[in-house]
Amino acid sequence: MQKEDAGRKNFLKFLIVFLAGTFMLSLVGMVNCTPWTKNAAVQEVQAASVGEAGKGYLPSLADLVERLKPAVVNISTTKTVSTGMGSLESPFRGSPFEKFFGDEFFQRFFGEMPREYKQRSLGSGFIISKDGFIFTNNHVVEKADEIVVKLSDGKEYKAEIKGRDKNTDLALLKIKPEGELPVTKLGVSSELRVGDWVVAIGNPFGLSQTVTAGIVSAKGRVIGAGPYDDFIQTDASINPGNSGGPLFNLRGEVVGINTAIVAQGQGIGFAIPIDIAREALTQLRDKGKVIRGWLGVSVQDVTEEMAEKLGLKSAAGALVGEVFKGNPADKAGIKTGDVIIEIDGKGIKDTHELLKIVAGISIGREAKVTVVRDGKEKMIMVKVEERREGEILAQETEGYFGMTVQEITAEIAQHMGLPSTDGVIVSAVEPESPAGDAGIKPRDVILQVDTAKIKNMKDFKKATQSRDAKSVLLLISRGDTKYFVVVRER
Repeated sequence: MQKEDAGRKNFLKFLIVFLAGTFMLSLVGMVNCTPWTKNAAVQEVQAASVGEAGKGYLPSLADLVERLKPAVVNISTTKTVSTGMGSLESPFRGSPFEKFFGDEFFQRFFGEMPREYKQRSLGSGFIISKDGFIFTNNHVVEKADEIVVKLSDGKEYKAEIKGRDKNTDLALLKIKPEGELPVTKLGVSSELRVGDWVVAIGNPFGLSQTVTAGIVSAKGRVIGAGPYDDFIQTDASINPGNSGGPLFNLRGEVVGINTAIVAQGQGIGFAIPIDIAREALTQLRDKGKVIRGWLGVSVQDVTEEMAEKLGLKSAAGALVGEVFKGNPADKAGIKTGDVIIEIDGKGIKDTHELLKIVAGISIGREAKVTVVRDGKEKMIMVKVEERREGEILAQETEGYFGMTVQEITAEIAQHMGLPSTDGVIVSAVEPESPAGDAGIKPRDVILQVDTAKIKNMKDFKKATQSRDAKSVLLLISRGDTKYFVVVRER
């Protein structure tokens, strides 16, 4: 009986283990079936997002790139560069070899070198019309004696510049092809989102038709390249020679023009939004340049301290530091110290936004400008004029001891009757500040900080940022008078 009971118990144990094992295997089978359904869904999403190139786990961009490459071109330029002297002068002047051998030695053995030479450079571009209009960067073709465009099939054509805009670094070229050309489709850069995938195609280091990919890292970047900076930042690799080439979205539309890199960094490149290029296209093609609006003022951003002193609700707007005589703002009655907070109903956040809004106003149209003066809002009608080349609407400023200084441009020097552009000019002085206590006033020119001579903003920054003393000796020029003044911290 004991043996029979033991047998029954063993059988029951076996049966329980068998059933448990079967149950577990069925669960594993169910779990293992799930990924097939999910993988199919993933494949459908990938295929929908990148077309035929997206089959499988790792979508390929090959089909997209194959379709886009024919409309991307390589651009080579040649320009004559003058050294201004025999080229022996440049490499050996000031070196130990100059004193030991002398110029006669080098001239005897190497001959007299030419004073001019041909400089060659490379860039990229993309075709926007079947009859041969091409977008690229202005810096790629600026001052070029000859421009040669090479297509993806190896054909080469001489190109002419139909229009260019230094302020946005855009240039429009034209070639005369034998037949119709493949063209790119222009997208809408304002629809880009940070994190969107993008593809760059260009000619880095002369390596034609190079493809790199990445994402949009940021939008609206201001990098100091020009007064209308509004760059797309991307980590798609961009190198010298990529300039002027297209930045595509995954629909194959151009969303940017690759323009700049950060030399010290990796994965940091910048592209001009295609919306800016599209807006400039008609003027570049028909007029050869871009015409923009101009108020005739120098402005600066408003700080929290300034906002409090000026009775503003927030640190928004553009503070007028200089009103150029005879220009639209001067004629309309805008004054130094006014804070521009709105134009035609559009709020002004800072000087950069003011620049963009004024630039887009039609020449000759009256704009409704709202300013804050003595703590009260005032509406002024200003008839906008054309911004002439070289005129500055807003520029870099530096705060120091309660005063704000800025670069002296040729236009500012002319308007103020200054003998040169040396020094930095005081555009604003905060009330009850160390600079105000010392008697410094707007329009004063600072020529020296302690013993350091000041030629420009770079000199001023170097002289002021490298010191930590609580007082400074400044050489001031006011009218026909020059004098020293000591500014002390409180």
